[in-house]
Amino acid sequence: MNNKTLHLVTYTLVVVGALNWGLVALLDLNLVNALFGSWPMVEKLVYLLVGVSAVYDFAGHMKYCKYCSDKKS
Repeated sequence: MNNKTLHLVTYTLVVVGALNWGLVALLDLNLVNALFGSWPMVEKLVYLLVGVSAVYDFAGHMKYCKYCSDKKS
């Protein structure tokens, strides 16, 4: 998997996690649990992947962000 694909996958997972937390706060609806609640290990894996993706994106944010990087676009 190249860096661009990895970045897009991790960013997508971070957005999914953020939207899920927003739904929990606004509507008391945990979408991940609603979709995978009958498979607790899959639900846990989704949460793990979202967390790892957040750490990856945070660690590499300066490299990819056009606003935060030192590169002039």
